[in-house]
Amino acid sequence: MEKKQTYTKYFVVLGVLLLLTAMINVSIGSVSIPLKDIINSIFGGTVTKESWNTIIINYRLPKTITAILVGSGLSLCGLLMQTLFRNPLAGPFVLGISSGASLGVAIFLLGSGLLGNYVAYTTITNWGLPAAASIGSFFVLFAVIIAAKKVRNTMSILIIGLMFGSLASALISVLSYFSDAEQIKEFAFWSFGSLGNLTWLEICILLGIYGISFIGVLLSIKPLNSFLLGESYAKSLGINTKKSRQIILLITSLLTGSITAFAGPIAFVGLAVPHITKLIFKTSNHKILLPAVAIVGGIILLICDSIAQIPGNEFTLPINAITSLFGAPVVIWLLVRKKKIYV
Repeated sequence: MEKKQTYTKYFVVLGVLLLLTAMINVSIGSVSIPLKDIINSIFGGTVTKESWNTIIINYRLPKTITAILVGSGLSLCGLLMQTLFRNPLAGPFVLGISSGASLGVAIFLLGSGLLGNYVAYTTITNWGLPAAASIGSFFVLFAVIIAAKKVRNTMSILIIGLMFGSLASALISVLSYFSDAEQIKEFAFWSFGSLGNLTWLEICILLGIYGISFIGVLLSIKPLNSFLLGESYAKSLGINTKKSRQIILLITSLLTGSITAFAGPIAFVGLAVPHITKLIFKTSNHKILLPAVAIVGGIILLICDSIAQIPGNEFTLPINAITSLFGAPVVIWLLVRKKKIYV
């Protein structure tokens, strides 16, 4: 009973922190907007300047919602992979999904070096990069699902995912070799990750995929808890381990691929947030961890994005750089202080 009350307090605190960091994130930018006008704009009130309302509704609010969805989604995927493979170093990208998305974007942006300018001039649209990343990620997803059906050993799937990543990296290197500096620069900018390029339609699509994935995750709580003690223990509880494993892989691949397609490869969050959450809650029960990881992931990416804004400056640092620079020391400090990882 005492633990339940403690968890409730933690969730209340995390909920308040999420709202606070979201409001701070919306308020930060190159244009200074009073807090009163920000609140009025979000809730449909009167704003002093119409340009401020446009900035908030069309740029800042979508970026904030994107940060929450991306941070939350990658953190959930990281937890699923660490549980399934029983490996604290596993993350959402171990299946090679992100590498597949990167390869799709590389073919889209760098392919003209091999295929001529036809690719560059006939496929440049607002949906070009997300479509290319989606095709690449779902190609790898398809291959991973087939492998999951053929291979019984979970670790073999992990190795296959890593091999897909290596293969994609090699192909990207070949494409880069035959590309000019401008094309390589475009690909490099995409690889930095970005939270501020999504339209409301794209956010709705990502939100829909996130919602479906989260429902699937909640329905997998029992298998996830049983996987902590190995597949043999899970089978003894009457769980269809092969089916559960395929569902978990499908959810992770779908959510990771969609996030990478819309926001680019965001490093660190999926790997570190599950460990931070476990150190806070001191439990391995996925009934507690799943919602906690989702909230903590959103908070951390909001903080990183706020830091990347460089208040009072028109420039924005790459979100990937911030997540690693400020996140890695925090995790190292927590692990050294606690001296224990909950798995």
